Amino acid sequence: MQTRPLGATGRTVSAIGLGTWQLGADWGAVDDAEARAVLTASVDAGVTLFDTADVYGDGRSEQTIGRFLAGRPGHGITVATKMGRRLDQEPENYTQENFRAWTDRSRRNLGVDTLDLVQLHCPPTAVIESAATYDALDDLVAGGAIASYGVSVETTAQALAAIARPNVTNVQIILNPFRLKPLDEVLPAAADAGVSIFARVPLASGLLSGRYTAATTFSADDHRSYNRRGEAFDRGETFSGVDFEAGLAAVAELSAALPEDVSLPAATLAWIAALPGVTSVIPGARNTRQATANADAAALLDGGFELDAFDAVVRDVYDRRLRADIHPHW
Repeated sequence: MQTRPLGATGRTVSAIGLGTWQLGADWGAVDDAEARAVLTASVDAGVTLFDTADVYGDGRSEQTIGRFLAGRPGHGITVATKMGRRLDQEPENYTQENFRAWTDRSRRNLGVDTLDLVQLHCPPTAVIESAATYDALDDLVAGGAIASYGVSVETTAQALAAIARPNVTNVQIILNPFRLKPLDEVLPAAADAGVSIFARVPLASGLLSGRYTAATTFSADDHRSYNRRGEAFDRGETFSGVDFEAGLAAVAELSAALPEDVSLPAATLAWIAALPGVTSVIPGARNTRQATANADAAALLDGGFELDAFDAVVRDVYDRRLRADIHPHW
C-alpha cells in the first residue's frame, strides 16, 4: 500500500482509505460485528485512513471506530471526521460555539482528546468563503481540540475557495469516471498549494462496482432509493448525480475495456489514486470482501495494468455519454 503526505501535518495516509458512511447504517443495516470486521480487514490490508462524520448514524460510525481503535494502541490510523450537518445548513449556524460543541461530541464518540482531522461537511458557499470560518477553526487547533482541518465540498468553485486558505489541510471532493471536472483546476491548484485531496464517492455509490443492472433495487432506507433526484440532499451524492440508466451504459463500456483479470472497481480506484494531486481515495465497504478488494486495488499502482490506456477510455466515455448531463457546478 502506497502512503502519501497529508498536507503539512507530518502524517502520511494510505493511497486507498476507507469511507465509513455505511457503518452508520445509512446504506441499509450493518451490524456491529460486520462493521468491526470491515475495519479489521481494511487495516490488515494496509489502510491507514478512516473517513467518517458526526452525522453518520447520528454518531454510530464515529463510536464504532473509536471502540475499534481503543483496542489497538499505537495503531497509526488517521481518523478524518466531518462536522456541520447537525443543524440546517444555513450560514448563521456555522459559529465558533457550534464548532466547539460538534468537535467535543466527536471527541467523545471517538474517545480522543484531539481529533486528527476535522472537515466541514459540505457547508454553504458563504461559509467556505468567510474568513471567520477559518479563524474559528484556527482557534480549535490552538486549543488542542483538533490537530488540523479541511473542507468537504460539492462543487469545484468551493474546492478552489478552500484551497486558497493557508491552513487548510485537505479538500474532499467527488471524483470518479463519472465526475471529471475536478481534474481541470482543482487537482493542479491543490498540488500547487500543498493541499491534500480525498476523492470521495469513487465508485459512484456502487454503480461503478459493475454489479448493478436495470433490475437492481435498494432498500427503502438506502439513499440510492430515496435520493436519486436529490430529494433528501445534494443529488451528486447519489450515483455522482448521473442518471442510473446512463450510468449503467457507461459502466458496460468501461468494463469491456478491461482485461479479464482486472475488475472495474479495482481499475477505478487505481485510476483515481494515480491522478496527480490525489492523496487518498476513500471508498466505502459493507463487508470484508469489499474492504479487502478496495485496498488490494492499490497493487495496480505498482505496474501490471495500463493506467494510461484506461484513462483514455474513461475520458472518451465521459465525453460521449455523461458530460452533457453533468451539472456544470460539479
